[in-house]
Amino acid sequence: MKKLFTLAAFVFLLVLAGCGTSEGASGSKDSKKVIIGYFPNIDHAPAMVAREKGYFESQLGEDVTIEYKTFPDGGAFMTALKTGEIHAGLVGPGPVMNNFTNGADVKIIAGASSGGTHILASKESGIESVDDFDGQTFITPGVGCTHDVQMETFLKNLGITSARIGGTLKHVTGNPAQYKGMFESGKVQIAAVPEPWASLLVKEAGAKIIVDSTEISFGETLPNTILVTNSKFIEEDKDVIQQIVNANKEAVDFINANPEESKTIMMDSIKEITNQELDADVVDMAWGKIRFTTEVNQEVIQEFANASFDLKFLKEKPDFANLIDTQFID
Repeated sequence: MKKLFTLAAFVFLLVLAGCGTSEGASGSKDSKKVIIGYFPNIDHAPAMVAREKGYFESQLGEDVTIEYKTFPDGGAFMTALKTGEIHAGLVGPGPVMNNFTNGADVKIIAGASSGGTHILASKESGIESVDDFDGQTFITPGVGCTHDVQMETFLKNLGITSARIGGTLKHVTGNPAQYKGMFESGKVQIAAVPEPWASLLVKEAGAKIIVDSTEISFGETLPNTILVTNSKFIEEDKDVIQQIVNANKEAVDFINANPEESKTIMMDSIKEITNQELDADVVDMAWGKIRFTTEVNQEVIQEFANASFDLKFLKEKPDFANLIDTQFID
């Protein structure tokens, strides 16, 4: 599969990703229906593999109907979880932490993937290292998002801060699909971006990775995709939640044992949902920078939250002691 998956196609992907594959569901265990949510993104491969291999179905048994719903962003996912439209699923840690801080009922029950966030510089900028960042403009998907906190924490440790907190580094936000054009126009010079966008920018725009995912703050320890539910569903049926966690683990184990087949499943699934094909070369580049794991380090989650507070993204330092429910993780 060599059809080029362009940045414009990614815009189309993000629009269509909001179309769900289910018609809605009751949050009651008596409905014998479980709805799993996820995004059609590379780091959500465990959900796509589990769906293709029937792991949720085999774990939950023939008396339970499994349905799936995809989402364009974490905000839409969290709304669906709060309203009972889904029972569990994969999402990034940023929306989960923000919603928990604001009083939402959400529980992390396992990890799915980690790594894959890089700091890149445009070819046009001539930037060779972080020493060249002074006075430049950087872009992230959102203010205080996971990738923003990772980048600003890394730079703050080097004495470089954004203009938002008195430094010289200017900050703007935007969809990663815009980064290629913004790089080429000179509107921004630096981006903190997850895979596969990073590999796509390297291949299509000649961008240079200045800080890779192993160097950026929390790069190898902070989950970028986690499996979540809420206490309501846990109280209704712990066995169902345990089976969902088990299915997620089966998928992660399969991915690590069968990377090539897993890539194919993921690419085929995204094509089915969005009618777009990923560039196999970009997938190969990105895949090796993502670690698929069910691990969730509670200390790292809290350290990330503390960093968000230190960077003034949060008004109060949050306590995430009750965010992770460890009873389902081996």
